[in-house]
Amino acid sequence: MRKPLGSKRYARRRGLITLSLSEREGKLARWGRSLGPEITQMDIHMRRLGLGHDGLKVAHLTDIHHSLYTPIEDVERAVDLTNQLRPDLVALTGDYVTFSPSYIWPVARVLGRLKARLGVFAVLGNHDFQVDPDEMTRALEAQQIRVLRNSHFALHTDHTPLWLMGVDDLWWGADDLEAVVRHVPSRDPKILLCHNPMGVRMAAEHQIDLVLSGHTHGGQVRLPLVGALYGKPKLGKRFIQGWNRLDGTQIYVSRGIGKVLLPLRVGCPPEIACLRLRSGNSTKTD
Repeated sequence: MRKPLGSKRYARRRGLITLSLSEREGKLARWGRSLGPEITQMDIHMRRLGLGHDGLKVAHLTDIHHSLYTPIEDVERAVDLTNQLRPDLVALTGDYVTFSPSYIWPVARVLGRLKARLGVFAVLGNHDFQVDPDEMTRALEAQQIRVLRNSHFALHTDHTPLWLMGVDDLWWGADDLEAVVRHVPSRDPKILLCHNPMGVRMAAEHQIDLVLSGHTHGGQVRLPLVGALYGKPKLGKRFIQGWNRLDGTQIYVSRGIGKVLLPLRVGCPPEIACLRLRSGNSTKTD
């Protein structure tokens, strides 16, 4: 079940200050437009994955942040590139808009063009909660995108289902993984969509196989010697971007598509991750 939006933690986040963009800042945003996203392709081995799901191709998009900093043309380009990958499944892990509810329906309509044999699944991020989580949900679902708000969905292609699970945003205290896993068999393979990579800690406690996250933007601005200026998770720099593991749970943190706070990326291009699921143990090390 969703936690009530009137809870203390939710209300406290409502106090976040949104930025307004002057004409000068809008010009800077256009100047800072990114080149096309990089495509990251890699295999993810899951010990419990059934043979019927071996080879499943998951396209992972996150942190669209449609706004003056990320115009709709950038979103369209990301959607076109994703469709060219011909994924079996698309996972969207939040922060579709920034600042204003006026961006909700336009970005949802473009994301509705995503094509995947097994469907498009989404969770919400902290910026979606700041703007209007329920309207964001309605807009995505109107485009036949299944929004997993503290819920799960089973993909059946053989005798072993693959469970997709999603939780609401951790920053807003809206997540309830306990409720999500309660009726999912512990022996079955599971993928958790969680906007914030901090969710890997609770995922590891529940022996979830793989977490897909965003939120950090990969640092967004990465300078020589200094490293990432933005999005450093409390778990450490190894969870800012890319693949990693906590105990038996793997995680992939995408750099995402859009920009916040600054209208540019430096040393940290946008990313679309294309992950092919494989049965068996991984040879990767932490």
